Amino acid sequence: MKAGEVLVITSNYAAAYAAKLARVEVISAYPITPQTTVVEKLAEFIEKGELKAKMIRVESEHSAMASCIGASAAGARVFTATSSHGLLYMYEMLWWAAGARLPIVMGVVTRAIAPPWTIWTEHADILSPRDSGWLILFAENAQEVLDMIIQAYRISEDHRILLPVMVGWDAFISSHTAEPVSLPPQNKVDEFLPPPGLHPIKLDVKNPFSHGNLTYPEYYMEFRYLIQRSMEDAKKVIKEVDERYGEITGRRYGGLVETYRCDDAEHVIVTVGAASGDAKEAVDYLKSRGLKVGLCRLRSLRPYPEEEIVKLLEDKESVIVIERDNSMGLGGIIAREIASTVFIYDLPLNFASFIAGLGGREVSSTDVKNMVNIALHKFSRGVSRIKDVWYGLRREVLP
Repeated sequence: MKAGEVLVITSNYAAAYAAKLARVEVISAYPITPQTTVVEKLAEFIEKGELKAKMIRVESEHSAMASCIGASAAGARVFTATSSHGLLYMYEMLWWAAGARLPIVMGVVTRAIAPPWTIWTEHADILSPRDSGWLILFAENAQEVLDMIIQAYRISEDHRILLPVMVGWDAFISSHTAEPVSLPPQNKVDEFLPPPGLHPIKLDVKNPFSHGNLTYPEYYMEFRYLIQRSMEDAKKVIKEVDERYGEITGRRYGGLVETYRCDDAEHVIVTVGAASGDAKEAVDYLKSRGLKVGLCRLRSLRPYPEEEIVKLLEDKESVIVIERDNSMGLGGIIAREIASTVFIYDLPLNFASFIAGLGGREVSSTDVKNMVNIALHKFSRGVSRIKDVWYGLRREVLP
């Protein structure tokens, strides 16, 4: 791998290159579409002698995370990747990883959950463990997948944090689409990341201790408070790491959120993931037609970037959330979190939320323009709250 080399690769391969650049020492994973090529590429690196790492082949995703927990607890730098049902299968172990304060990094190729059976993108899987204590970051494209995974190791291993991080990207739209990706030189990544094995409470046979044992009510609450405090600290650390990474690569993403043409905007679209590129194109078009529209792309889902949202929206007229998820029985997850911020901070905003693109259905720039126009038309008629519009439903096939 040459210094500063640019490769045309998919987001899945970008994730593998990122793990290689981070010099991971243990990889444990179970294959699941559309994640499989991430770990296949890492296996190729190991077989060719390009990566000195132990590949642990396991019988399930639950075992994959258990292996990562054991290796990380012993001081190794670890990596895994999964998707959809695989993430749900390891759900119990996600809580053990966070509760043990282990700096594990995992790639999650987001995919809708069956039934009905599907392999295409949706964000319900990665949003399901949002209360577990994992940091949840989400990339827009292959370049950001590579950069975000490298950054994730620096964030998770920071002694102010010591929490696992999952990095998400969209199935097929991103995972299997090839685009130019610039690889930072290995020596620069080595300078950027601390050496592995500096976990302050890693297991040591010469100094044995009990970890994760039974905790009585007198102390359990304090363990949860410490994780919450580290989540709050992570907001600052994510910004610091993004800035430092920008110094060595020239690529900065804005920390917890990326804003696009929001300075003079009156209306802000909120998106997550690959659809953000189409949303940016829609913003450009709408601005050329005189509409003052901007975009806020959430890069961090946990910790939730509350302060950044408030600062961005406090002088705007409206916010329009477009998301690839639905909490059945409630509505859009991201919309509910944005709405809670609007309510708690008493922001006088018009509010609209759209559910779109479930199961991998396309969300094009034209679709984004249509959703914005629907919202602005209703706002102009005095409607201030538009909740959970299911955009693009094929009503002719509904009973």
